[in-house]
Amino acid sequence: MNMILYGTPTSGHTHRVELLLEMLELSYAYETTPTEARRSAAFLRLNPLGQIPVLVDDGHVLCDSNAILLYLARRYAPKSGWWPEEYPLALSATQRWFSIAAGELRNGPATARLIERFNAPGDLAAAQAIAHELFAFMDTHLAGRRFLVRDTPTLADLACYSYTAHAPEGGISLTAYPQIRAWLARVENLPRFKPMPRLPER
Repeated sequence: MNMILYGTPTSGHTHRVELLLEMLELSYAYETTPTEARRSAAFLRLNPLGQIPVLVDDGHVLCDSNAILLYLARRYAPKSGWWPEEYPLALSATQRWFSIAAGELRNGPATARLIERFNAPGDLAAAQAIAHELFAFMDTHLAGRRFLVRDTPTLADLACYSYTAHAPEGGISLTAYPQIRAWLARVENLPRFKPMPRLPER
């Protein structure tokens, strides 16, 4: 198998792809791609938007973390339940969490982390407010549930894990969200789970 993942270790978007690659026990090479490298002509040929992650699999170039998750699940584990295509309600719910991962999760905890720890421009208070509104919803949703969609994990859990787990790096405490913390622990106890590196304390 000739598979290369382009990303950075502290990117939650990259990490969600790493999680699935590890859990499916797929062999891949990791190409660390910092911000400056994403502006190179070579990388822009892979993804003209200059974004990570990018997965190259046997010559096929795939961009966008959620799209890559779907590709991997459908190509390498179509009967695994990661993408519950055979169950319309579960499939719809998984797609909803994909939208949340690209919307509220990206604009809330992920953005707050970028502002707080990477000095990115933006409104930190607004991003933190989005995060707390999302986490209040997630905490209520997870009451009585093991995972976001059903009793077994789906791609929804991988799409939402990394930036939720690292929300404190954006100044967002998870103390008030016990159901989220229990869910994070369940994801971390999945076979072949690989943690995302914590950023150094300031």
